[in-house]
Amino acid sequence: MYLENSKIIIIKIGSSILIDEKRKIRKKWIVKFAKDVQELIRQDKKVIIVSSGAIAMGCKKLNINKKNLKLDKCQAIASIGQIELMNLFSETFLKYKVNISQILLTLEDTEIRRRSLNAKRTFDNLFKLGFVPIVNENDTIATSEIKYGDNDRLASRVAQISNADSLILLSDVDGLYTKNPKIYKDAKLLKSVSDIDLNLIKTSAKSTSEYGTGGMQTKIEAAKICMLSGCKMVIANGLHLNPIKKIIEKNNCTWFLPKISKLDARKKWIISSVSPRGELVIDDGAKKALNNGKSLLAAGIRKVSGNFKKGDHIKILDKENNEFARGLSSFSSSEISKIMGRHSKDIEKLLGYITKSEVVHKDDMVEI
Repeated sequence: MYLENSKIIIIKIGSSILIDEKRKIRKKWIVKFAKDVQELIRQDKKVIIVSSGAIAMGCKKLNINKKNLKLDKCQAIASIGQIELMNLFSETFLKYKVNISQILLTLEDTEIRRRSLNAKRTFDNLFKLGFVPIVNENDTIATSEIKYGDNDRLASRVAQISNADSLILLSDVDGLYTKNPKIYKDAKLLKSVSDIDLNLIKTSAKSTSEYGTGGMQTKIEAAKICMLSGCKMVIANGLHLNPIKKIIEKNNCTWFLPKISKLDARKKWIISSVSPRGELVIDDGAKKALNNGKSLLAAGIRKVSGNFKKGDHIKILDKENNEFARGLSSFSSSEISKIMGRHSKDIEKLLGYITKSEVVHKDDMVEI
């Protein structure tokens, strides 16, 4: 039910899902997974895949063991494995006429607003072009990022900045249990969670964790981020063939359900998370357009105050200097000074480079 109602879906795949304990690629699984993604697209859903596996694929190609590898060696091996990983996806998805693209991110890219705004725009444009973005952690330049379970958190951040409805974490277990099901026969699968308390965290610490990469605790951390963003998250067994179809048909998994809506979460994030760095004064025409759910264009701006960068939080005032909206600016204050009052088609000529037309996109704006 939850996936059927989701428009933007993030799917995170761990290394242990792509490569088995004998270091063999699960080619049949990847084919069935591509079929699942094709079906989601057929239902007019937008899909982002967050995949681990670059280091594992590099180790496989070089026939070396990942254990005890130093960081600088991991970075080099990730560079080798990255091509292998994307070739694998490209060849498989092409059979189902699914176009894919690659985005390399580190956690830092999702934490800095300017970078996260750039990433969101890239996701949006790839959706418009009919492509499925495959996000890989940029292990070739990562330092502290290469560690246990980071891709769970990375996936939750991608879900947050892309304004996703659902995040699917494919694990090697059906979900979160009351106890370790491999040890205790009376262990019960928790079908849904709406509160993450200390008891749940203790349960996750004792519960089984997936082979190879991050354990259940990192998934709980990812769930916290999603729930604060108004995004649903599910932990499901990814070792099944057609794992997404299995979730939809059997629902034998653990759903984390936020109490706050996605819209309310985004409003709270925009209004409360940082102090405004500047102000824009706009004319009556622009105010009317914003009231009708439109984005803010340069033509309607009459004055810019403050020194801010692209992605910074700003106030939007009417010509009487009354604040009526806040948002994240797609331009710096110096750029806006050059383009304010001018038509969108003139922006490229005024700035000397191609850029977007919205100064504050409607998705990044909240009326007060």
